[in-house]
Amino acid sequence: MSHKVTTVWKENMIFESDNPNGYTFNLGQSENSNDPYKPLGPKAVMLSSLAACSGLDVVSITEKMKTEFANFKIEVQGELTGEHPKTYHTVNVDYHFYGKDLEEEKITKAVNLSVEKYCGVMEMFRQFANVETQIHFHNA
Repeated sequence: MSHKVTTVWKENMIFESDNPNGYTFNLGQSENSNDPYKPLGPKAVMLSSLAACSGLDVVSITEKMKTEFANFKIEVQGELTGEHPKTYHTVNVDYHFYGKDLEEEKITKAVNLSVEKYCGVMEMFRQFANVETQIHFHNA
């Protein structure tokens, strides 16, 4: 299996990229907050990809375990090196679960399975950064 994307320069510091699902999005830098392209920063997109990859695992696993939560979010923070090429050296991933009577043991198992076994993006990040994870339960 492989993925192929095509990224095309639009203008200034803006690129348009497709993905294997056929959707496009803009990447780059803009000084103008009203920029019609609304580009995403390439490094921040990497953090979003990490969150989405692990989040997909967690949702799938918790569904199979028949455990529920009212809401779920993942906050990812990456610390960049000071020298070029600037890369993430430390990444913190915080999983937040909200709901009533959360089954913490099952949810923790689902997160750990994602972190340790299933999330390929997490494993890629481990090749160049120290990745720390924490789970937070917010019982209503």
